[in-house]
Amino acid sequence: MAISPRYAVRETAQNLWRNILLTAATVITIGVSLWLFGGFFLFNYAVGNATARWEGGIEFVVWMNPDATPAQDAAIQTALKESPEIKGWTYVNQQQAYEEFKKLFADTPELIAAVPADKLPPSYRVVPTDPNADVVRELSNQFKGRPGVRSVVSADETIRAIQTQADKIGIVFFVGSIILLAAATLLILTNIVSAIKSRGEEIEIMKVVGATNWFIRIPFMIEGLSQAVVGALGAWAGLWALDNWVISGFNDTNNLALLDGFRVTSSEFMQTSVMVLGIAVLVSVIGSAVAVARYLDA
Repeated sequence: MAISPRYAVRETAQNLWRNILLTAATVITIGVSLWLFGGFFLFNYAVGNATARWEGGIEFVVWMNPDATPAQDAAIQTALKESPEIKGWTYVNQQQAYEEFKKLFADTPELIAAVPADKLPPSYRVVPTDPNADVVRELSNQFKGRPGVRSVVSADETIRAIQTQADKIGIVFFVGSIILLAAATLLILTNIVSAIKSRGEEIEIMKVVGATNWFIRIPFMIEGLSQAVVGALGAWAGLWALDNWVISGFNDTNNLALLDGFRVTSSEFMQTSVMVLGIAVLVSVIGSAVAVARYLDA
């Protein structure tokens, strides 16, 4: 017996309406859990972008003025070379800084167009011999106030604090999302079971007149999928708000030495959104499959 789309939609809508309160609770639970799950990844992306320049053991950055003279640059390089406490360093010129800038702000072309390469400060990214926070702080202070130096930023003062707080937030988001996703799966299962039991006599009649198992199953499975997709849409709205109102709030484009990279790119946001939808479908498939297999065919 073939099933028509109109029949499937009508039956799904009726099932959802019969248990409207349970349906609402299921959608809200799915939405919140997926929002937490997606938020975990958005914060990880943002922290990764903000701390990209600190990879490889770099503990502090000496930012030069864009108009620093060759003599001032040479003086800083000499100090870096002659210091026994410095293991190594990398010079990032204005063009390289501009390439990083374009990557970090790829989804804000108007900002890229407004900031020319010669306005970005070059920098020296320094790896000390001893990464101890007190040693790094004392060493970085030696470069503060020197001619041509715009600022000196130590990882122990900023980035490490960001990473620590982000790790804490990430754990809360991840654990909370897993718990709520499990609850959402159970709610989908409960909702479908409730719909099956409320239509017990009707289902028996359908079997007698020759309806196949899949003819009976599909409306219930679409019911679970519908709840998950609506929950995913709510999660997307929450992730958009998280990105634009919270994560973007950490980003200070006027202070390129600190949190300019704490942001989520368009591609990263899209990847997270697709993953959230995939998780929603998976949750609905699990809940629906268990419900129809255990209670519909019994």
